[in-house]
Amino acid sequence: MFFGQRRLGESLRCLELNFLFPVGSRMKNVQVSRLSMLLVGLSLTVMTVSPGATVINDIFKVAEQINAQAKISQVKIDATTEQTRELYADYKVVLKEIEGLQVYNRQLERQIAVQEREMRELAASIDRVTEVERQVMPLMLRMIEGIDQFVGLDIPFRIDERRERIERLRTIMDRADVAVSEKFSQVLGAYQIENEYGRTLEAYSDTITLNGSDIIVDLLKVGRVALVWQSKDREITGWWNRQSKRYEEIDESDYATSVSRGIKMARKQLTAGLFAVPVIAPES
Repeated sequence: MFFGQRRLGESLRCLELNFLFPVGSRMKNVQVSRLSMLLVGLSLTVMTVSPGATVINDIFKVAEQINAQAKISQVKIDATTEQTRELYADYKVVLKEIEGLQVYNRQLERQIAVQEREMRELAASIDRVTEVERQVMPLMLRMIEGIDQFVGLDIPFRIDERRERIERLRTIMDRADVAVSEKFSQVLGAYQIENEYGRTLEAYSDTITLNGSDIIVDLLKVGRVALVWQSKDREITGWWNRQSKRYEEIDESDYATSVSRGIKMARKQLTAGLFAVPVIAPES
């Protein structure tokens, strides 16, 4: 009996040393020590019932099962670690894109702030003497030309309406029966309208030229960030490409549903929410 116990003890010490060799790089010796204590307790209990080689074999079978489960767990841990690494890499890419857009937005905000300050300063000088009026007139003409050039470089939403507004301003400038203050007010109003376009979500129907053919589509203007469109039958979805200066189709099918949602939101047919539109990221 004592000889069997001594052999069993030696076997268990060997088994404990085996457990100290890591199945996975992250297993800790303290876990193996607890396992050794559990096996010792199990072996002592089994010895009182059926001492001998059968007990040793049973213990080794249990150890093999535990080792197999540990290997499976380590494989799962490694897979989870790799997925986490990939997600973190994607997260850093998105953060970099957001940082670029934030820099671009801050630059636009500074430009808008400068323009708004200039308009406030000009508005305060409307009621000044004739000398000031002589200075204001060429300034207003330059402002009208500036709006005209801006519309030509901007995304072409409501292009006919915007150009008609510019032509009305030019007509007013030639009228002697319109006070300088009223002329200046009209010019400032045109600037304010153009400024508001950059903050609104708007959907409307219009005719565009696609691959040399005119088609009627639903246009969705997302501020000045994007101008996307969708055919009336929802079969074709596209956007205005700022680089090529033309309307193009979008190959990704995911945008079709997103653009359709955006059009419904702009028309108050759907609760406001998030939707994706294609944009060209600013160069760093």
